[in-house]
Amino acid sequence: MSSFVLCFQDIDKTKITVVGGKGANLGELSKIEGIRVPDGFCISTEAFKRIIGETSSINELLDQLSLLKVEDRDKIGELSGEIRRVIEGIAIPQDINEEITRLLSRFDEKNAYAVRSSATAEDLPTASFAGQQDTYLNIIGNPAILKHISKCWASLFTERAVIYRLQNGFDHRKVHLSVVVQKMIFPQVAGILFTADPVTSNRKVLSIDASFGLGEALVSGLVNADIYKVCNGKVIEKKISTKKLAIYALKDGGTKEQEIEPERQNRQALTDEQILQLERMGRKIEEHFGSPQDIEWCLVDDTFYIVQSRPITTLYPIPEASDRENHVYVSVGHQQMMTDPMKPLGLSLWQLTTARPMYQAGGRLFVDVADDLASPAKRDIVINVLGKYDPLIKDALTTILEREDFIKIDTR
Repeated sequence: MSSFVLCFQDIDKTKITVVGGKGANLGELSKIEGIRVPDGFCISTEAFKRIIGETSSINELLDQLSLLKVEDRDKIGELSGEIRRVIEGIAIPQDINEEITRLLSRFDEKNAYAVRSSATAEDLPTASFAGQQDTYLNIIGNPAILKHISKCWASLFTERAVIYRLQNGFDHRKVHLSVVVQKMIFPQVAGILFTADPVTSNRKVLSIDASFGLGEALVSGLVNADIYKVCNGKVIEKKISTKKLAIYALKDGGTKEQEIEPERQNRQALTDEQILQLERMGRKIEEHFGSPQDIEWCLVDDTFYIVQSRPITTLYPIPEASDRENHVYVSVGHQQMMTDPMKPLGLSLWQLTTARPMYQAGGRLFVDVADDLASPAKRDIVINVLGKYDPLIKDALTTILEREDFIKIDTR
């Protein structure tokens, strides 16, 4: 196996430092039975580190960049622009060039590719870095692919990427870039699938955004997408948007915006059957990764392809449960006016000394009151006692009971 170029089949989650977050996740996805991933390979971070290490002018510029703060916008823009120009002007070393060319020769030379950045600080559980580096679609021919690999390397130093790292405390020298080269998919419909509702944080509701053409239109905010909500194999909500524009691939490379015919603009992008098929795929991917996922998908001739999966980083953590039952967790700290996270020693002390089980999440402790709410004898006591200290908790518990589908009333 080469140290500079790796096929997806040779990649798994242990290789995040070699192929970045996006590359590692694509390697994992390609191993899930029943999940289709367009074929491709990664140029490893070793190639990037070699380019940077052998160019003294970049290291001098990085020294200057490391002294800046977020508010130094003008200087950040100037230095990051200079670093990008230097990287794009460096010829890819002959041995790396030959390895890339050799792998490309396995495919039809007329194939189009997506050339995508994959940073080592990317698609992480605590920081997604989504959209911070560049992606290039419908790239055709070896010279164009090699050129865009260099452009991806350079995109590690866009102004927005530099500022994002400064805001999140990442050292510029310790973040490296891999490049994903993946066979291009030309979908009729594309979109994003969240295995937990990003609006309500409900882990049992899956949310799908869908629009016509390439998913780039949706990701960039160019179009309004259809939104479908799914729970336990049933479509529970639909919002069908007017989709006036789409992005499509050009025959000779690149992409273009195109107006959708009026009769299709208000048509549902996916059938109900396709929505449920996506739900099953999403749950399978979520189970593989062990956490809620943000998934990019494409539909080509009734076949779904997955082109990316990353953890959803905006969900508040919940206590681990050993079953699939509904639970209602109430914060212990908020009842004591202790709203900040607790230290590990404090968490352990409370869990060891209290008669009632306490569950940990986000540096805080919670008690499960689902059984109390299910009991007619205990329900009013729990709501009134908790509500005495915090009216918002009382309102929340009352709302849960009014749903009627969440708490199973104990009639014994």
